[in-house]
Amino acid sequence: MGFKHAVPKESIPTVEILGVNIAAINMEWLLEFTSKHVKKLSGDYICVSNVHTTVMAFENEEYRSVQNGGIMAIPDGGPLSTVGKRRGAREMTRTTGPSYMGEVLRISVKHGWKHYFYGSTQETLVRLRTHLEQNYPGLQIVGMYSPPFRPMTAMEDSEIVEAINASSPDFIWIGLGAPKQEEWSAMHQGIVKGLMVGVGAAFDYYAGNIKRAPNWMQNCNLEWLYRLIQDPKRLFMRYLLTNSKFVWNAIVRGK
Repeated sequence: MGFKHAVPKESIPTVEILGVNIAAINMEWLLEFTSKHVKKLSGDYICVSNVHTTVMAFENEEYRSVQNGGIMAIPDGGPLSTVGKRRGAREMTRTTGPSYMGEVLRISVKHGWKHYFYGSTQETLVRLRTHLEQNYPGLQIVGMYSPPFRPMTAMEDSEIVEAINASSPDFIWIGLGAPKQEEWSAMHQGIVKGLMVGVGAAFDYYAGNIKRAPNWMQNCNLEWLYRLIQDPKRLFMRYLLTNSKFVWNAIVRGK
């Protein structure tokens, strides 16, 4: 029997892009939705979708099911919101994972929300905790865990799930990178307590390991270029291949 969403997915406006149901939303809508439903969303997950993950989902049916299996997939990539607007979602804007995390952290003390951080290295998690406690006084961080860089055993996974649930977080922020963070969320849907959100590089941003693009670049959908300049060896071929596929299939072919 499949997972039953406590909040009806029909209440979330979406636009289909390359087979992925991308939420046709903006940050204001997302924060209002979060504030209203966060308790009901415990055990569910949000995908933070960009061109790379959407193309991967288009080419891999199993991963497409993961992208579509959570409560929603938010438009992290500017091209997604641009295509969405062309398809009639006029209020749709880029809603990035790091920005969403920052906005949630900003209002967490007022709401009494608790946070668990899963992923990255132990060193980054220590830095992350220090920076968050400095920048968000009173923030409730109830746990952090750096998983091993190998497949976890069933016993190890069971132990960390038990630890997460014992801490009763409202949010479980996952920094494993795509597609691992979405796959981890799907595998633990209905098992862990808390809303899971895979935010990728957000751990490094908020830990101070790497700088995020200036606001003007973010507003012009140029954050990808800033990241490319920072890490050209890893990102050049990815951007070349996935961006080309996205343009051809989503824009030219209208998939």
